[in-house]
Amino acid sequence: MKKTVVVFGSSTGMCEAVAQTIGEKLGAEVINVSDLDEAKVQEAENLILGTSTWGAGEMQDDWYDGVKVLKSAGLAGKTVALFGVGDSESYSDTFCGGLKELYDACVEAGAKVLEGVDASTYTYDDSEAVVDGKFLGLALDETNEEDKTPERIDAWVAQITPSL
Repeated sequence: MKKTVVVFGSSTGMCEAVAQTIGEKLGAEVINVSDLDEAKVQEAENLILGTSTWGAGEMQDDWYDGVKVLKSAGLAGKTVALFGVGDSESYSDTFCGGLKELYDACVEAGAKVLEGVDASTYTYDDSEAVVDGKFLGLALDETNEEDKTPERIDAWVAQITPSL
């Protein structure tokens, strides 16, 4: 596998824990988005980016500076996969909406973003992060469906690994 870095933005630790699990499964370095710089972006061929969702479907706060780093470094020629953590019960109308902001920033920066997971196996009302029946990455609910997380991570890692 090419040089892969997992980057997360986490306020409560849930997204960080998911990032660590994904990093272990891929044998990839894991860093907090607040430690992301242009050199780290440029040395990686693949980026696995994760955010929790806050407010009305926004990315985790540290990602706003992280997106600036991604855009200034440029993502042309890079493969990106996304994952998000949200709450499908309390915020069922914006579940994992932060993925959409992150996806848009990556596309704008020139990345090839890998396909996400089928949304039909999730319980939520609405999400900007769903396009044509699929999330824009891996969506996880560590608050209400944490029992499904290991299986969902394993299936997603198997899905994206051939492209990394």
